[in-house]
Amino acid sequence: MLTARENLEAVINHGTPDRFSNQYEGIKLLFHPFMMFSSPLLQKGQPDVVNAWGITNSFPENVPGAFPVHTPDKIVIKDIEHWQDYVHAPSLDFTDEQWAICKGMYDAVDGTKALKAAFVAPGLFEQCHHLGEITRTLENLVEYPDEMEDLIKYLTEFELKMAEGICEHLHPDAIFHHDDWGGQNSTFMSVGMFEDFYVEPYKQIYGYYKDHGVKYIFHHSDSYAATFVPDMIEMGIDVWQGCFSTNNLPELIAKYGDKISFMGGIENMLVDYDGWTEENCRKVCRETMDTIGMKSFIPCIAQGGPGSVFPGVYKSMWDEIDKYNTEKFGWTQEQLDDARLPIDIMF
Repeated sequence: MLTARENLEAVINHGTPDRFSNQYEGIKLLFHPFMMFSSPLLQKGQPDVVNAWGITNSFPENVPGAFPVHTPDKIVIKDIEHWQDYVHAPSLDFTDEQWAICKGMYDAVDGTKALKAAFVAPGLFEQCHHLGEITRTLENLVEYPDEMEDLIKYLTEFELKMAEGICEHLHPDAIFHHDDWGGQNSTFMSVGMFEDFYVEPYKQIYGYYKDHGVKYIFHHSDSYAATFVPDMIEMGIDVWQGCFSTNNLPELIAKYGDKISFMGGIENMLVDYDGWTEENCRKVCRETMDTIGMKSFIPCIAQGGPGSVFPGVYKSMWDEIDKYNTEKFGWTQEQLDDARLPIDIMF
């Protein structure tokens, strides 16, 4: 029997997994000093917290994650033509002790059972609209392309310096990188615009990681982004995490499944809502696995990390995927549990 990591790698490498890889069981998301000390993630319920970039974020109850507050007084970029006056990258200089704290977290993970993945968020497009508000940012891509190109270059240089520190000190197996590129049924921009502004910068960032020992790039975009898949492959993405069922995943896997893998297929709205039921979770999970199959696919809640908005949903999905694996492939629950990290570490 393959370990959870080996089974996940079999999916990523388009080999022969011996069961469905169960959501995040084969990958452990871990922090680096910037995420721990300079701009830590908000906890649910925290309102109006200003991060290291000067962006005000809020994390209300019953939503998957924090999002910027963009009342006029809180938008960082007041004038895109003078963005340099407003955008000032935080320091990425950390002490040996701070790096050692993070390294200890990586060393504590059994790398035979899970990939050790550095968690990076937000990505280039998200950082643009976190700083400048999403509607304005999309307008600026049309009306002020030179300024936006310069801003993206500045953010890319910041990410490359971050990547240098991560690779030098932490040596992760994978990068788990956030950047949402669409909504439920459409991308936020055309393929042409996406290629003009974001493909080359991401090739630089993901290329740096691959050139410095990182095996896999997981890119999170819980969205429709089917039209961007060829660009994802060009960028060096190994796994698109967060792919909604609206992307027609069987068709994408048939066309691109030998070049990229897909992790998701179950958006939160299908299972994760007030009044959710175990019965519905079972139904959606089974229909998803039956429809898509194991080739280049990891069934998973679409949100960008293990868990769910409403308590119990993620665990219900986890249990159902385990049950499916015992029924279809003959593995016992004890074998499944032995093949992965202890459940208290995974949740």
